[in-house]
Amino acid sequence: VYTCCSRASTVLPSDKHASTSFNDEAALEAEVNGNWTPQEKALHEARLKAKAKRRVRKSSSRSESLSESLSGELADGDSYSSKGKVPVPNDRKSRTGKGRGLPKKGGAGGKGVWGAAGMVYEVEEPDAKDPNYDEVAQGDTVYATVVPEVDERELEKTVNPIVREYFEHGDTKEVQMLLKELNLGHHKYEFSSLAVSLSLEGKASHRELTSRLLRDLVGKVLSDSDMARAFDKILKELPDLMLDTPEAPQMLGQFIARAIADHALPMAFLDRYKGKVDCDHARAALDRAAVLLSMKREMVRLDNVWGVGGGLRPVKHLVKEMNFLLKEYLVSGEVKEAERCLRDLEVPHFHHELVYEAVVMVLESKGDTAVKMCKLLQAFWKIGLITVDQMNRGFQRVYDELPEINLDVPHAHSIMESFTDLCYQESVITKQLRDSCPSRGRKRFVSEGDGGLIKN
Repeated sequence: VYTCCSRASTVLPSDKHASTSFNDEAALEAEVNGNWTPQEKALHEARLKAKAKRRVRKSSSRSESLSESLSGELADGDSYSSKGKVPVPNDRKSRTGKGRGLPKKGGAGGKGVWGAAGMVYEVEEPDAKDPNYDEVAQGDTVYATVVPEVDERELEKTVNPIVREYFEHGDTKEVQMLLKELNLGHHKYEFSSLAVSLSLEGKASHRELTSRLLRDLVGKVLSDSDMARAFDKILKELPDLMLDTPEAPQMLGQFIARAIADHALPMAFLDRYKGKVDCDHARAALDRAAVLLSMKREMVRLDNVWGVGGGLRPVKHLVKEMNFLLKEYLVSGEVKEAERCLRDLEVPHFHHELVYEAVVMVLESKGDTAVKMCKLLQAFWKIGLITVDQMNRGFQRVYDELPEINLDVPHAHSIMESFTDLCYQESVITKQLRDSCPSRGRKRFVSEGDGGLIKN
């Protein structure tokens, strides 16, 4: 019995299945008998799991080989077709079914690769705009600054600040410099039309500055044809301009006449429109220009077409205009007309000259001149046209020059005292200004006991 058992327990290494079945049978028998230890039980479970994994691997490899054979038959010999093929990890071949399975770029791609083996490159011409362009090897390099052309939609936003700033400083050379930096392209003529349109909404001094600007731009930035094209556009837009400026036809006629007189527009500009104008407003503008040119035929330029206004005019012209304003008021007595003329001069910083000239006229004249001038100064004071600073400055100038005026007007001191009292009563000047008026004592007689001395 002992010998038979030992032989039965001996298992050859090559017979794995027999040993496995024997062990399983022994394990089952031991389980039935209930003689398993915990270590034997864990070892048994591990063996079962390993056995199940081996079965899964064998079945998957068999199904994969079967699918490859079927896909090869369906693709007519294309062994690289991916239809029905199970994806394999780390496979670099295309999974979309496209391509011949060859390397990318024929082996010429990849990092640090210059190209396919044996490839010969042709000689390339050097490009001056290439960042790697060798200036020493190729010669002198010429760099050109390219300014993009201003878009038509952005033209008005670009030009309006330039024109408005010019109305402040009045320097035409600065405008020329700014326009040369801009690339207006074929919209260059629209600068003139926009400048004229803005000046129509402004003051007389703005229109005078615009006429000077158009004169200085011709031949340097704009040509005669550009200027004529600009005025053609303004004539077409005249009905729209009249919505904001009802006097636009007359003003545009003055612009045209001034431009022709300044040689900014050709003389044949008006002749082109004879008998060809359908718009009544455009016809009125052209008629106004023709009348002005016929009246000023002997003059080289229509310098006074916009009147005398603005601080850019000479002081002599401003003084002359203020004298004329005061003399016209003394004759007519129209305060409103005098106010309009003073506003048109557009020199609020020079209103002290009007006060000075008015007081000097009172000292040099007779009659009711003092009452009229006091009424005029009172009206200007109430509406704020003449400020307290300008009023005090005008009277103080007369105070300083009173000894010289007294040489021509012997009773200047007494007239000045009475006029300052009248202005103080009408609330034109302050009490301090009235008290600062210089007074000169009269010459005493010997009988009065002071020896004929002048009273201090």
